[in-house]
Amino acid sequence: MEKVRLSKLMSEQGLCSRREADAYIERGWVYVDGERISELGTKIFPSQKITLDKAAKSNQQSRVTILLHKPVGYVSGQAEQGYKPAAVLFTADNRWQEDTAPQRFNPMQAKGLAPAGRLDIDSTGLLVLTQDGRIAKQLIGQDSLIDKEYLVRVEGQLSERGLALLNHGLSLDGEALKPAKVTWQNKDQLRFILREGKKRQIRRMCEMVGLKVTGLKRIRIGKVMLGHLPPGQWRYLREDERF
Repeated sequence: MEKVRLSKLMSEQGLCSRREADAYIERGWVYVDGERISELGTKIFPSQKITLDKAAKSNQQSRVTILLHKPVGYVSGQAEQGYKPAAVLFTADNRWQEDTAPQRFNPMQAKGLAPAGRLDIDSTGLLVLTQDGRIAKQLIGQDSLIDKEYLVRVEGQLSERGLALLNHGLSLDGEALKPAKVTWQNKDQLRFILREGKKRQIRRMCEMVGLKVTGLKRIRIGKVMLGHLPPGQWRYLREDERF
């Protein structure tokens, strides 16, 4: 059995992100088999037990994750081409009045708040912004098993063969897409459930079978629903909620 970089193992075990792991190691907040480790680049055997100091756990508990109903016209990440990032909507005035989470809003919570997944500028719906590397890895990590659900309004004719291809059989950017679950929601709206998120994936999939997307809304990520959260407003992820 070969030794593996400690920060890599911490990330794989869901303790934190690799970046956070390096920060915790530098601060002396990481123990391996009860021994404090403070040297970056340390390698250990995968069978060894990793634990975090109370200070690291406290640091994680203070990090916030918010659920935002992104409106059309905002980009998910960094500002581009004159468009504002969705994170600018994280203000006290935009907090949903029905948010039952106990956290108090603090503008400093915006520091390090990053989108865990994309939602293109022409789409609306649930967007997760988080300071917690564990949640980011869970949602957008290479091995993520979290599915995402969308309602997609379309124009055009869709054959049975086209519907079958939407479920499985299409390729984008030279790579076969993972199986999806695509069904009719009503006469002009499809329901997509995906476990991946290539750039403008649903729109491009629809184009390949002769459909034009006229509206796209994400309504669920894992077990967390958009629900009645109004467009442009946000709420904190509750302690009892899990993706």
